[in-house]
Amino acid sequence: MGVGKVRAKKYLGQHFLKDKKVAAAIVDSLKAENCDAVIEVGPGMGVLTQFLVIRNFPVLKVVEIDTESVEYLRDNIRGIGEIIKDDFLQIDLKPMGKRIAIIGNFPYNISSQILFKILENRDRVAEVTCMVQKEVAERICSAPGSRVYGILSVLLRAWYDIEYLFTVDENVFSPPPTVKSAVIHLDRNNRERLDCEEDLFFRVVKRCFNQRRKMIRNPVRMMVRPDADTMPLLSQRAEQLTVEQFVELTNWVARNR
Repeated sequence: MGVGKVRAKKYLGQHFLKDKKVAAAIVDSLKAENCDAVIEVGPGMGVLTQFLVIRNFPVLKVVEIDTESVEYLRDNIRGIGEIIKDDFLQIDLKPMGKRIAIIGNFPYNISSQILFKILENRDRVAEVTCMVQKEVAERICSAPGSRVYGILSVLLRAWYDIEYLFTVDENVFSPPPTVKSAVIHLDRNNRERLDCEEDLFFRVVKRCFNQRRKMIRNPVRMMVRPDADTMPLLSQRAEQLTVEQFVELTNWVARNR
């Protein structure tokens, strides 16, 4: 499979992985136990797909928006269950199954959007293995107190066990990106529901990190009534709070609206 077969398109954020050992390691990290389907996001020229095919998953679907890549996959990779020519951000995951696994070398320019879509479908996305920009991976995997701890750190940690697997150098891509990449693994935890209003939880987390350098009382001030009671967490900053503390904060906001 030649690297030069499909022209990398900058507007799609395409950087084709060309190292088969790295590709095999990424696919090996996906368990997909008891999953109705495995979905690959942005297969490009199928460097991951070729290893997914030989795993013989019951259902394998790949989602690719690039016409040239779709044609290449059809001509060169045998055994793909279905090639969906569409934008992953726009497709409905509900028909894919009640329990699905997602894998892919996520385009860096939309990796956060893909992860938010996974969060929206957290009741059916049981597992994710993905390659993202190293900086994004470190942010997602960071713990409270870290300077890079952020919105995705909290939201993903609420519903997934997260593991940083390995770093990937620039020289294994064509064209090489200007940054290093990393592979992370998400495994759905046993939490069915948060002990708070989940929509409000999302809003509280996002609002607090939008003013991450300020004490929490500042970003949540507009979410509660003027005479709201006080609580110790209000003197903390967003990057200091655990998932459980954000749940506590969300319940405080709900009581004081």
